[in-house]
Order: sequence, then C-alpha cells, then structure tokens
Amino acid sequence: MPNQAEPNSWNISPIGFVRSGSSVKFYAPNQPDYESGQRNLIELNQDSRLELALSDLEGFDRIWLVSWFHKNSTWRPRVLPPRGPANRRGVFATRSPHRPNPIGLTSVQLFAVQGRFLEVGPLDLIDGTPILDIKPYLRTVDAYPESSLGWLEEVEAAASQPAQYTITIAPQAAREIQWLQENFSIDFTERAFHLLSHDPHPHRTRRILKIADNHFRIACGAWRMYFSLHDNQVMILEIDKGYSNETLQTWQAENIQDGEAQVAFSAWKQANRT
Repeated sequence: MPNQAEPNSWNISPIGFVRSGSSVKFYAPNQPDYESGQRNLIELNQDSRLELALSDLEGFDRIWLVSWFHKNSTWRPRVLPPRGPANRRGVFATRSPHRPNPIGLTSVQLFAVQGRFLEVGPLDLIDGTPILDIKPYLRTVDAYPESSLGWLEEVEAAASQPAQYTITIAPQAAREIQWLQENFSIDFTERAFHLLSHDPHPHRTRRILKIADNHFRIACGAWRMYFSLHDNQVMILEIDKGYSNETLQTWQAENIQDGEAQVAFSAWKQANRT
C-alpha cells in the first residue's frame, strides 16, 4: 500500500537540453544510428554546480541520458511500434515515447565535455528535448548481450537482412527533391528511403498511408512523398508540402515547420506545371 504521507506528484526540472539537427520526430531515428557518424550537443543550464557535477565524466565512452518527451501529452496502454508487423503491443514492452510518464532513456557515445556542453554521438531525440539526468554507462552492469529480446527477436532478425525493396525516382520527383535541396537545404530522402526500402506497406506509426489503388503516401515531417509499389520496386512519384495553402495563409509561415519553404515550393510547382 502506498504511504499516504508521500506526495502524489513531484516537481522535476530539466538540467539541460538536446541541441541537434533533428527538429521534428521524422528526422530522429527510432534508435540511435551508431554508424552515421553524427555529432550532437547536450547543453546544460547555466549553473556552476552542474558544471562541477560533470567532473570525471569525460573518462567514460558512453553515457545514459534520461529525457522528457515534451511533445507528448497523451498515452495508450497498447501502442503500434514503428518496426515490424502492424501489431499493437503493451506500452511497457516497447520504447514508445507515448508513456504514462513520458520519460526517455538513451545510451549515447560521449566524445567530449567542454564546460557545460557535452559532445555526444547519434541520438534518437529531437532538438530541444529536456534532459533530466545523466549517468555513466557501465559495461559490467548495463550490458547483457545474451538477454532475450522478447517479441523483438523476429523484428531484429528481419532488420538485419538486406533491404527488400528498390527505390526508383520519377523525373518529376527528382526535380522536386533537387529544388528543395538547392533552395532550402531540405533533404528528408535518406530517412524516407530507408523506411520504404525495408517495408513500404501502410503503417500508422511509420505514417505510410494508402491513397488509392497502388498509390501511397509517406509523411516526412512537414513534407509528403507519394509513391507506387510494383513487386519489390518503390517508385517515388511526387513530393508535396504537408500544409494546405489555407493553413499557410492563415498562420504566419515562419511559425510553421518549413513554412517559408512550403510557400515557395508551392509557387514553384504551380509555375512549372506541364
């Protein structure tokens, strides 16, 4: 029985924040991609005690980041994991960010400690994620490589296989991808192609939707990628913005993710329709 003298809630304040290039969830992988070579920063709050608390941490190769999924306000007892078949699982048997208490736990490579900044490796957290705590990773007590992965055993086995689907880009989509890269340095293709090359079928969590017969759409943050599927070949047909013209007109574009780029992209597509 709970101790009635104990409070039902506690006040928790972040000690710092993630500084990364992933501003929306689509750009952050489900798990850190350790082969990407990506570098990120953890910026601690301006507090001399926090800097002092980092003493002796630099000798560790890896650390645990305890974070708060600040974008999530609801949760469900059963969730649809992004990997594997479209089967719902109990949330406590997953790493879903939609939890009763949206607390995240991520193991990351630690490269350097400079003042109140930590240079770390690949992350599965978006820019601005609050950090609640930092702990050293201890291989003697934190690693159990022979442990069962439960329902993820089959998923991991499938993921280790080469991609089953080939990506082909139609000329129109190629022009649109190039325009976004050259004019706004926007490129979501690596993440999208990775998802589609492994499983392009409709999936709610992967945000893949069937639009019509053999016509599909994947949501890539603020953008949409349309494709068709023939046997094991995914044909990328078109890139489009994720916000309607009405939304872009109603809200100031600078307050919408890639809003200015979407306005310019829409005008460019309209002017270049054939």
